[in-house]
Amino acid sequence: MRPPETVSRFAPSPTGYLHLGHVRSAWEGWRAAREVGGRFLLRIEDIDRGRCRAEFDAAIREDLLWLGLVWDGEVRRQSEHFADYQEALARLEAQGLLYPCFCTRKEIQAEIARAGGAPQGEDGPVYPGTCKQLTLDQRRYRIAAGADYALRLDVSAALARTGMLDWFEDGRRIAADPAALGDVVLARKDVPTSYHLAVTVDDALQGVTLVTRGIDLFAATHIHRVLQALLHLPTPVYRHHPLLTDASGRRLAKRDRALTIRAMREAGMTPGEILERAQSSGR
Repeated sequence: MRPPETVSRFAPSPTGYLHLGHVRSAWEGWRAAREVGGRFLLRIEDIDRGRCRAEFDAAIREDLLWLGLVWDGEVRRQSEHFADYQEALARLEAQGLLYPCFCTRKEIQAEIARAGGAPQGEDGPVYPGTCKQLTLDQRRYRIAAGADYALRLDVSAALARTGMLDWFEDGRRIAADPAALGDVVLARKDVPTSYHLAVTVDDALQGVTLVTRGIDLFAATHIHRVLQALLHLPTPVYRHHPLLTDASGRRLAKRDRALTIRAMREAGMTPGEILERAQSSGR
C-alpha cells in the first residue's frame, strides 16, 4: 500500500509584509512536500477584517513567487468560508460544549486578581470560567439584550467525551493537555470563528497531512487536537521549528521594517540569499 500523499501548507495573515520568520515557515512546508512529490498549499488567514489588507495579501503571493516557493492549486481565504466554521460550531453546540462568555478583558483580569492569580495559558492567564456558572435563562437574557459575547469551548466537558489524546511530532507522541489553556474562545458574536477553530477546519478540508509552523504555536496544538477529536477530523503530523530572532535576541515581527522580504529585495538581496538566511537563522 502506498503511503498517503504529503500535503503541507503555509497560512499567513495579511496584516503586514512577510519577514524572514514567515519565509522559514513557508520554506519548511514547501521543502517537506517537494522532497516527496507532495503538494504545498497557500492559505490566507484573513478573519480579522479590521487588520487584514488586500495590499498585504497581494504582497505575500508576490514575495513567495519571487522566492520560488510556488504553491499548488487555488489559494484558500478564510473570509470566503465562514459557512464551514459555522457548521463546525453548530456541531460543537449540539454536543453541549459551548457557552457564551460576556466578560471583558478588564473583568477577567479583575476576577483573576480577586482569586489571587491564575495559571498561565498561551495568551496569558487562563480564563477562570466566570460565565460558565450562568444559568441558561441568564445567558438568553443577555444575548437578547444585545450584549457582546464570545463562545468558549468547555474544555472539561470536551475531554470527558474524548478521553486522553496525543499527536505525532519529531518521531514521538506528544500527550495533549488542552485543559492547561483553559476554555478558549472559538467564535465571537459577529465573527463565526477564531484562529483555533478556523485552522482546524481548514487543515481537514484541505487534506493537510503535515503542519510546519513556529514553536510559538506549539501550545495551540493541544486545543487543535481536541477539536479534531470532537469534530471527527484527521490529525496531521506536526513540526514546530525554532523562531527567528534579531541580533538582540528579539523575535522577528512585522513591525521590523528592515527585515521584511520587500525591504531585502529593494536592498538587492537575491532569493537564494534570503532563503539561506532564513534557514540558517533558525538553527
